[in-house]
Amino acid sequence: MFFQEWDEPLITGIRWVSELIEAAGGHDCFGELREESLAKDRITTLAEVGRREPDVIIGSWCGKPVDFDWVRSREEWQGTPALQNDRLYEVDSAVILQPGPALFTDGLAEIESAIAEK
Repeated sequence: MFFQEWDEPLITGIRWVSELIEAAGGHDCFGELREESLAKDRITTLAEVGRREPDVIIGSWCGKPVDFDWVRSREEWQGTPALQNDRLYEVDSAVILQPGPALFTDGLAEIESAIAEK
């Protein structure tokens, strides 16, 4: 699973998001970056996401809605199971990107739902 916190630059999820993915039964394909608290240290590339072949992509672009057309049009991602099976989701940034109880109620539930949906 790839959690996309931002589009340009391409930023993957922070520690607690990675932990929620695992708690929901998923595998964060950028789990090695989870300890990086600064977004600039969690920047990745389109090619690297494609290489890791996520089966699910969850976007939560802080302050703006996820542009699913942008996600679908990334050439480097065309071979990923996430795009091939249309497993693209959005979680409201107010639910998942801010520490608080919503992480454990709504955020976890939304990630579990994305993982369970086939």
